[in-house]
Amino acid sequence: MKTNILVMSYDEQHIAINEVNEPLSVYVKNIGNISRKISFADFFLDKMLIVQAIRKGLPYKIFNQIKLFTPFTDADWAEYLDLSSKTLQRYRDDEDFFFKPIHSEKIIELAEVTNFGIEVFGSSEKFYRWLNTPSYALNGLKPGDLVKDSYGKEMVMAELNKIEHGIFA
Repeated sequence: MKTNILVMSYDEQHIAINEVNEPLSVYVKNIGNISRKISFADFFLDKMLIVQAIRKGLPYKIFNQIKLFTPFTDADWAEYLDLSSKTLQRYRDDEDFFFKPIHSEKIIELAEVTNFGIEVFGSSEKFYRWLNTPSYALNGLKPGDLVKDSYGKEMVMAELNKIEHGIFA
């Protein structure tokens, strides 16, 4: 039941992101003793909270909300998390499922890249196109292929940062 972000309107994309806010706020209250509501964007600014979330593990409910606004397919997620599609389906059926820290970290990394990419490009469609286009700055590789590991993710984030600041060389 993947919603394709490329056919979502600007308002639908913001609704998808906002739908993460409520379960995320409840979740971080339980792990970080935070009394205020926290938005998805705020979450990425608090590195200690991210560490706590990774160590506790993300619940499937939050992962599912994150999936709705990322440009990644279910097959992409299975590959990024090094899990089979059937395993992800089994996790979906377990209401109380929490991902292991190693998987939680990858989910958060991909959500962070998506959040920043959409911010830089102004739309998910432009970000998705960039993600799937070989980049001279990334040695001819597609940024989407590099986000499979942490070092590649850092390279992609650095490139997005350059683009945000108008540095194209």
